[in-house]
Amino acid sequence: MKTVAVIGGGAAGYFAAINAAEGDPAAKVHLYEASRRTLTKVSVSGGGRCNVTHHCFDPRELVRFYPRGGKELRGAFHQWQPQDTVDWFQSRGVQLKTEADGRMFPTTDDSQTIVDCLTQAAKNAGVTLHLKTGVISITNRPEPNTHNPTPNFHLTLSTGKTATATHVVIATGGGQKNAGHALASSLGHSITDLAPSLFTFHIDHPLLKDLQGLSLPQVRVSYPTAKLAQSGPVVFTHWGLSGPGVLKLSAWGARVFSQLDYQCELLVNWTGDSKPDAIRQALELAKATHARKALVSLNPFDFPRRFWERLLEYVSISPDTQWAQLPKKAINQLVETISATRLSTNGKSMNKEEFVTCGGVSLKEIDFKTMQSRLVPNIYFVGEVLDIDGVTGGFNFQAAWTTAHLAAESIARA
Repeated sequence: MKTVAVIGGGAAGYFAAINAAEGDPAAKVHLYEASRRTLTKVSVSGGGRCNVTHHCFDPRELVRFYPRGGKELRGAFHQWQPQDTVDWFQSRGVQLKTEADGRMFPTTDDSQTIVDCLTQAAKNAGVTLHLKTGVISITNRPEPNTHNPTPNFHLTLSTGKTATATHVVIATGGGQKNAGHALASSLGHSITDLAPSLFTFHIDHPLLKDLQGLSLPQVRVSYPTAKLAQSGPVVFTHWGLSGPGVLKLSAWGARVFSQLDYQCELLVNWTGDSKPDAIRQALELAKATHARKALVSLNPFDFPRRFWERLLEYVSISPDTQWAQLPKKAINQLVETISATRLSTNGKSMNKEEFVTCGGVSLKEIDFKTMQSRLVPNIYFVGEVLDIDGVTGGFNFQAAWTTAHLAAESIARA
């Protein structure tokens, strides 16, 4: 009898278990979770709303949001992409909605909707859940070829018991201390260097002081030394900067920033992509057309008032100064500060809503048509245990759904 052991009770693990059981109702599917709770990341992601996927239905475009794994995922996304994810949840009574930035959430705005959907689907499919049961080791004991496969993987469990399986899906997620990586190594797989991704920067700078909670809709943040740059919304925090623009930069530069121990100098254009000349023209136009107005009462860039006042203070300009009295030197200072503020970082903090690790099981050792190991037949890797990670916005969950579904399909056909 076909016996499937899925290791890890997160998004990828649940999706693999459900689809394997539904794809082959005769199979015995066991889901092992080392902790007492499953789907914890699903529960907290997106501020407790669960950013299920992203409204991007062209695989060629979709892969551009993955700093690592995009090339390998292109074919996989042709097999299972965000539209398939939307349809899957909809067929189970869960409607998704799209927000302005493309992120997709359940219409309930409650991650529990997704948790309940997955747990109920697993129960309905006959998946056996084992909580507080980690898998410590996997021993491969090949059996002779037969039309009725017998278990050839022996699993040592944290409970002291053992289990057997014909197929094993490793879906333990990312992280520095990962049981899945240890299992993969024991099976001969290589693990690429691990580093945090999707983090925020610690920055102590007078321009940022007391602005926590304030956000700007479009800011360009770059690290020119490594030719890294991203644009997007930025949020001021107690410790520095956060928001999608910062998180995207951290994802693309995950290994670079790790090697620098998160000590570097970022360049920030607070308008997004406006060039210095365009910024200068906007300032000079304001001076010409609003000569008698105070700078504090009119800013040409629609910055929040608190940020505009802080900019003026930073370059030693009184906010009550009339535009007509703004000297050329002050305009030059504003242009430089708005287009290219230099911010020195002195650490990082993880993004609480979406914590991701760069690195994992080497993609060269995985068949992306099936997510099966190229080294050990009937061993599969899905989700963040692989060297795959996306930027913020639902892309990491989509990679989990896609890889898990491909693995489940392969197992069901076996």
